[in-house]
Amino acid sequence: MFDTVVVATDGSESVKRAIDVALDLAGRFDAEVHALSVVDASEVDASPQQLRDELRTALETTADAALATVEERTEEGTEITTAVREGRPAAEICEYAREIDADLVATGTRGRHGENRLLLGSVAERIVRTSPVPVLSVRQLDPMAGEDDANAPAQ
Repeated sequence: MFDTVVVATDGSESVKRAIDVALDLAGRFDAEVHALSVVDASEVDASPQQLRDELRTALETTADAALATVEERTEEGTEITTAVREGRPAAEICEYAREIDADLVATGTRGRHGENRLLLGSVAERIVRTSPVPVLSVRQLDPMAGEDDANAPAQ
């Protein structure tokens, strides 16, 4: 059912659970795994001209570290293709999924609601709305939640 899975990562805490879930799913279907991190071009463009090269380098380093995390969490012997792109994250992730003919995109989400979501936007939400393939959006569990809360159905 799934031959190619894209794991979209920015290296944040909210994506770590998504990485584990996506890798487990890919392993169950013996799917090819692609890990993708996108350097947000809008962050670079919004910075002062004299800082853009340094910021781009720092964001690329962060992207490389995010991909290294995926590689570290991947079972030994499992091949993984990694890529770093620059652009608008949701658009780049969806374009990458098209290019490699992916069957699934996996991403993390903080599970924000209401005003926070509206003010901050949501890359995961944009991916869900525009992806050419199904999207597995994995919500970060609240570390303060009890075991009963962790096993409760998502709202």
